[in-house]
Amino acid sequence: MLCRTPMTALVLCLATSASASASAQQTTTRLVHDEEAGEFVVEIGPMHVPVGAMEPAEAGQHAHAGGGSDPHAVHGGAVFAPVEIVTFPVGGYLHAFSYEVVDGEGRALPVEVLHHLNLINPDNRELFLPISQRMLAVGKETGSQGMPWLLLGYPVPGGTRMAVSAMLHNPTGKEHHGVMVRVHLEYTPVGRPWPLFNVYPFQMDVAFPAGDKSFDLPPGRSAWSYEASPSIEGRIMAVGGHFHEHAVSLTFEDVTTGKLIWEGFPIEDDDGNLTGVTLGRLYRTLGEKVYPDHVYRVTVTYENPFPDTLYAGGMGVIGGVFMPSGGGMWPRADTANELYALDRMHYMRQVRGKYEEIMALEDVSQAPGEGQTHSH
Repeated sequence: MLCRTPMTALVLCLATSASASASAQQTTTRLVHDEEAGEFVVEIGPMHVPVGAMEPAEAGQHAHAGGGSDPHAVHGGAVFAPVEIVTFPVGGYLHAFSYEVVDGEGRALPVEVLHHLNLINPDNRELFLPISQRMLAVGKETGSQGMPWLLLGYPVPGGTRMAVSAMLHNPTGKEHHGVMVRVHLEYTPVGRPWPLFNVYPFQMDVAFPAGDKSFDLPPGRSAWSYEASPSIEGRIMAVGGHFHEHAVSLTFEDVTTGKLIWEGFPIEDDDGNLTGVTLGRLYRTLGEKVYPDHVYRVTVTYENPFPDTLYAGGMGVIGGVFMPSGGGMWPRADTANELYALDRMHYMRQVRGKYEEIMALEDVSQAPGEGQTHSH
């Protein structure tokens, strides 16, 4: 639930808790440069993942909604690695990623143990909001992804900073010790004649502009959306997404023209378990042009088959790669922006709660980026 203390005390409280957790588990986050393999490796661990570490929707499957906005803390099972900032030692062009989760003996664990991992660039801004740029978001349905390395690459200059935030849970029913998460970021070295085009990552979440991203799912069908305009003109070259069980679809559309740009659907295994979201490789048709004077909407739709509300059972976010028009540079973050500061405090776990709760609690003036709508 939202910690109802003054901001200074809240920050100290959370910082102390995070420090104690890190000390107990001796968890560290580091960026390893494997020049021979042509990749940067983000390593997080070791961590202890107990049997009780479960996803919020599992812990409160048939519970009625209410009573707070930090489901992971409420149910007490999630394992959070301390948020740390690492630095790229050399420059390159990222073009693919994969990840693995192993225990202390080096044995592979189901990728579902990693509930989510976010890589965030605090010095660049997001495409649709003046907050820190989300470089990469990984979840169980993400899998390994890559772009045509001769054509596309995400430029990361040497010295680029990256915040690493990860949460683990345990759907295996067995505790695990010494758990390590490794994310492999493949890159093309600087100085090559390729890639031909620079592209940059972006996200758009139905729970923007800031704060906790999960929400309650009422019985039956419900839809959640957010609208915003991009800061620069360009083309969306690829798009995918993340949602939870019982999702029906995830869409991205141009509200100004009424055009549906992309629609993603659940990918399930033979037992009906969610394993992925369909991917839109828009670069095959030269991408989809977006304009700063147009409004765009992301919408996730759920169908809850249960008679009760699923507490914190929903999320909905699209992520993809974007190519600025005319080879333009990506905009830098305005660190003095109020919304930027609030978002940074949230992903650094210095404050928690949904956007409206944080704004009301701290009596912060209206920040830019409003536009969330939802309907049941």
